[in-house]
Amino acid sequence: MDRAKHPVTSLAGRYGHPLHPALVAVPIGAWLASFAFDVASRFVAGPQSLADGARWLIGLGVVGALAAALVGFLDLFAIPTGTRAFRTALAHMAINLAVTGAYAVNFVIRGAGTPGPVAAGPLVLSAISLAGLTVAGYLGGELAYRYGVRVADETTQAQGYHHTDKENA
Repeated sequence: MDRAKHPVTSLAGRYGHPLHPALVAVPIGAWLASFAFDVASRFVAGPQSLADGARWLIGLGVVGALAAALVGFLDLFAIPTGTRAFRTALAHMAINLAVTGAYAVNFVIRGAGTPGPVAAGPLVLSAISLAGLTVAGYLGGELAYRYGVRVADETTQAQGYHHTDKENA
């Protein structure tokens, strides 16, 4: 279990400070914002700028997801195979790769740039992709908060709860 808490390489972030959770903020934020733009494009008079913005947010999210996936893949190597944590990590990775692929397709579909609000097809694809992202995020939370993958061990964590003489004064 201790092996899963340490990086296999410094490229994945130092001990107790994994890069993967920090990097996933980019695609999650971009894809959530793109969905908000998609929905908003259906309710405003000039929807094209929102539709264009949603497309570029999707593209940004795909690039960010690929960066997060590379670092996450390094974290996967630290998890012992044949464990529940490893199986959870594989499911997390597979769902995220499927979501990223769906968003890449969504980006291409929107390339034609038909004027007006975002069409129903790309909007539904974004909604389905966000649902998949939610499941993958839940599994990522299981890895970090339940199984402690790439989280500092309990002895290191306990150091933050020790009182010092200066703090008690």
